[in-house]
This record gives sequence, structure tokens and C-alpha cells, in this order.
Amino acid sequence: MPFPPNQQRPQNRPGGNNKKNRFGFSMFWMYAFVIIFIVGFYYLSDETTTKEVSYTTFTETAERNGFDKIVIYGDKRKAEGVLTDSAARANFKGHEGAAATRPGHAIFVAEIPSSDEMTNQIKLWNAARAQKGIKPIEEKYVNSRSDWSNILFSFGPIILLVVLWVFIMKRMSGGGGAGGNSVFNVGKSKAQMFDKNNANKVTFKDVAGLSEAKTEIEEIVEFLKNPQRYTDLGGKIPKGALLVGPPGTGKTLLAKAVAGEANVPFFSMSGSDFVEMFVGVGASRVRDLFRQAKEKAPCIVFIDEIDAVGRARGRNPNMGSNDERENTLNQLLTEMDGFGSNSGVICLAATNRVDILDKALLRAGRFDRQIYVDLPDVNDRVAIFGVHLRNIKKTADLDVELLARQTAGFSGADIANVCNEAALYAARNNKKEVGMDDFNAAIDRIIGGLEKKSKITTAEEKRGISVHEAGHATVSWHLQYGDPLIKVTIVPRGKALGAAWYLPEERQLVPAQALLDKICSLMGGRAAEELFIGQVATGALNDLERATKIAYSLVVYYGMSDAIPNVSYYDSTGQDYGFTKPYSEERSKIIDQEVSRILAEQYQRAKDILTKYKEGHARLTHELYEREVIFTADVEAIFGKRPWASRTDEIIAINEAKEKEEHAKDAQISAGASSDADKPADDKPAEKPADSEK
Repeated sequence: MPFPPNQQRPQNRPGGNNKKNRFGFSMFWMYAFVIIFIVGFYYLSDETTTKEVSYTTFTETAERNGFDKIVIYGDKRKAEGVLTDSAARANFKGHEGAAATRPGHAIFVAEIPSSDEMTNQIKLWNAARAQKGIKPIEEKYVNSRSDWSNILFSFGPIILLVVLWVFIMKRMSGGGGAGGNSVFNVGKSKAQMFDKNNANKVTFKDVAGLSEAKTEIEEIVEFLKNPQRYTDLGGKIPKGALLVGPPGTGKTLLAKAVAGEANVPFFSMSGSDFVEMFVGVGASRVRDLFRQAKEKAPCIVFIDEIDAVGRARGRNPNMGSNDERENTLNQLLTEMDGFGSNSGVICLAATNRVDILDKALLRAGRFDRQIYVDLPDVNDRVAIFGVHLRNIKKTADLDVELLARQTAGFSGADIANVCNEAALYAARNNKKEVGMDDFNAAIDRIIGGLEKKSKITTAEEKRGISVHEAGHATVSWHLQYGDPLIKVTIVPRGKALGAAWYLPEERQLVPAQALLDKICSLMGGRAAEELFIGQVATGALNDLERATKIAYSLVVYYGMSDAIPNVSYYDSTGQDYGFTKPYSEERSKIIDQEVSRILAEQYQRAKDILTKYKEGHARLTHELYEREVIFTADVEAIFGKRPWASRTDEIIAINEAKEKEEHAKDAQISAGASSDADKPADDKPAEKPADSEK
């Protein structure tokens, strides 16, 4: 007999009795049992024996010294007398007598004429007891509670205990919702499911750049939408794709775009959601996640920051104890490519630490594709700016290409931050539109930190900073691979007292001479201090740190040293050789000598350049001291055009006039607030006053 799809087929059990058990177990039976037990225990444990007597009997007992204590209830005209031990044995027999023998457990209750009369009687009884040397009757006067109050105070603790018990049991049985924080749901998956009706929908139009990555991701989405196109040729759907790249490059955004484009369910979960303090919870959540995915197939499962659960096994044995992370990873490996079939379920994951992932997770059949999401190049940055500038009121002459070239090395998240900071900067200055100068200020803010014009510096410090920064600009201007200069400033930003802004060329292969020129440019500030001031200061700390790292990379990683040619000790696996070095102590001495030699040679080279162009350096120092900010055109007016002009120089010149004009306006405003006496008369440091407000 056919059955409708919304009805279950009855189960035929032996004996012919197929009726459902009406008295099955339920949590409410447990609640009822607990309530009956608590109430019964309350009444059975109360061994107080109470007897109602007449007023005459009550007074006769008091006159025979039979009470230790009398409680008077004035509003009910009733009194309770606690019998002495001898009076209790005389008035109670049998079982009641046994209970009444306990002190304070035998009570007489009687109706009284009034509380005042009873009070007078107690005074008389106490006077008579005092003459006989007997302890007086303890008297207590209270207003009795109402019936509801009595019930509340009698059963209140019991009711409170029952309510608390019910609340705890409901939380344990899943009252917190599916996949909530209840005890029984701790092993449930916390994945969020998105569908095509999601309000905050992200599509591939919202993802700028990443053309190669989008191509592979779009192919996965197309396979889910039109699988017949691939299966006709014998192709199989990939099991998974791993998005790899630096932070902020758009890995999670790309996964959100997949959720918006695919007309299939999309489960999103973080790798840290699998790890809990309970043993076995991570593996249970993995099983529950893929169980839900199989029910919704075809679908996509996205695990963000998979390195939280996918670390290589065996690196940290944890003293032989049970490692919950490894159990979770084992279950994930089994679900992705085990005996079970996961047809129609594609697993996407994202991480920026692919080097620490387990090799079994990266093999074909689990994550078949590794999609590298790199930092955007200049064309991608132009497209990313186009996405983030949609909702910003910008000026018509905004040069997006120049912005893209000024933000070399910026990720998509950094570019979004630049656009937001520029809008905030324009709003702070009451502008109606966001202009190029606002974006330049935002880029300076993100790279160098907040501008601190109020930071107090002495004339000697200001002179030293000017010499130092002019040294960087002079040396880099006369180097073949020196980065094109944008501007030099001695206005403090963040932790830096001054800075030189460059627009580096984006190179895929960096020649050895470019690295040496970079070291020489970094040494220009310290070399200028030694040559033109006669002593060095601590301001070159960051320059020396960067120069030492580049020199060490030349010798140890790139094999560009003459003493140790074509040898690299770089570890691409990320293990960094643990506590041991991959070279001997003798080789370590050679490395130190080579690094020192490279730094010394480039330092002397910087001094030679500065000695050759010392007059131009002096003019540049004076201009920088006077104006605090100088641009490419100012350096070009002193030294002439660079011998090695690049395409970036032309782009810098386009925006030079605009930024210079804007800075001139700010300088006029600042100059109006200061007097002519604040200006130094010549280049001598002793005659230059501190100008801390500029």
C-alpha cells in the first residue's frame, strides 16, 4: 500500500501490537519525581510535634512551669508555648512522645483573649518563677504571616530549586538553540549557512583584481551550476581548493563572492570553531558539518584560517597526551577523502601559513587546487581603488593610477583603509569632496603614522634631522637602482623624527646591485651625520636594522657573496631548522665577516657620494630646515635630473605641482602665526631657534 511522502511507514513488530508506547520516558517524569521527593523529604524530616489546647490548659501548664518559651501572634490572637522536657514527656506518649523528647520539638497552641492580657500573664508567671529561682519564660511577640506568605516561605526554597533544575535541564537538552552552547549540542557544527537570498550578498563584481584566482574559483562555481558540461567529457568535480596568500589580500572576500554567485548552500566556519576544551568535540563537529553538507548537496563548505586545525601532526607530541587538534585533523582528512562519498560537496579553505599545514591535507584528492592570492600589482590596485571609491565623493581630477603606484606593496585591505582615511581627513577639514591631497595625507598616515607637528625639538636636533634626511635623499638620487623620491620631511610621524618618501619600482627579479644600492641609500643618513656634523646619533637605528637584514639575506639566502657563492640556507618549509644551524661555526664566522664587509663597503660608498655632492647636500639641508618638507622638483633643482630616470619619475611630476601648492598654503597659514624673529639667520646650528609648532 503506498503512503504519502509526509507520512512514515508503520513498523511491523512481532506480536501484532503496533501501538505507540504512550508512557515513554520524558524529562517531565524526571521533574515530577524530583518534586515529589523534595516535598516528601520536607514533611518527613519535620519532627516538630504540635497540639492545640484550650486557654485554660495553656495557663495551667504555664503555672506548673511547663514552658520554656512563649511566642505570641498578636494579629491572630494565638500563642505557642514550647514545652520543657519533663512537660513534653508527660503530655506526649508513644511515637509522639519519642519525637517530643527532643528539646524544642513539643509545642502547645492555644487561642488567647488578647496579646496584652497574655503579656501581663507572662509577667506574673515570671515573677512567681523568680521567687522559686527558676529561669523565666522567654517571651517573643510577632505578627504572623498570611497564608500566602506562609506558603511562600515554606515552599519558596523548594519552588526555586525546582525552577533552577528545570532551567539547567532545558539548557542541557538544547534549550540554547541548534548548535548552541548547551552540553548536548557541544559537538554540533557552528557553521553559518548562506544562500542566494542572503541580504549582504557579495559577488565577483565586488572583488577587484585577482583575475587568475577568480578564474579558478569561477570554474568551481560553474561546475556546481552546470555539471553536465564537465561530466560529459569525463571530468570530476574537485574535492577542494585552498586559498593561500598574505593577510588582507582578499581570500575571505573571494569565498564570500563564491557564496553570492553560486546558487547552492554555502557553509562558512572558522578553523578555531572546531577546537574546544572537551575531548572529541572537534571531530564531532567535523562529522556534523559534513553531514549537513551531504544533506544539502551540491554545496560548498568554507573553512577560514584552516591552519588553526590543520597543523602538521607530530611536531608537538605534547608529552604523549591526547592531542585534540590532531584528532580533529584526522576526522577532516577522513571526511574529505575517505570511504564515504562526498559527491557534490566542495571544500574551500583559506590560510596565510600554508608552510605549517599537514602534507596529507595538501595532497591531490583533498585540496586538489592551491590558489595563490598574491599582493595586487599596479593594475589590480587600480581596479581595487575603483571598487572602494564607488561610495566616496571624490574630485574630478583624482588620479587613481598615481594612487595605485604610490601604494606599492599595499594589500586590498590596506587600500580600503586608505580610502576610508582619506574620507575622514577630508571631513575633518570640512571639505565637500575628497581630493588628491587627502589621499596623500592618508597614505602618509598609514605608512609613517600620525603627524606630530607639536613635538618639541631643539635647534640642534632639527639640524641633525635635516642633515640625516638630506643624506638619504642625496645618496639615493645618485644611485642607479635608487627608488624615485617623492618628498622628504622632518615633521615627526609616529616614532620617526623625519622620513624620505619613495616610489619603489615593482620588480619580479631584483639584481644584486639593486640590493647593494638599497643598503647604500640606507647608510646615507648616518654617513651624512659623520661627515657634516662630526658625530653620529641614535636616529639611524631603523636604517641600520634594515641594512643589516638585507646584507644578511645577500649572504645567507641569495648566495650573492663572493666568499660563499651559490649557497642558500633559506628554509621554505617554515621549520627554521629548530635549535640547530645548518652550517658550522667556521661558516658562521665567514657569514659575519661578509655581512660586516658589505655594510662597511656601502657605508664608505655613501660617504664618497656625499663628499662629491657636499654643496648640493648643504643646500638641500638648508631648504629642508627652512621649509620642513621638500619635493622631487626641489631636489631636481639642486642636483639636476637623475641620470637613471624611470617611468615613475614622470608620474611623480604630474602630481608634484598639486601637492606642492597645497603644502604652500599650509605653510602660509603656519607662517602667519609666527613672527619674523623665529626664522634663523644662516645655516649655523647655534643661531637656529627651535620651531616646534611647525
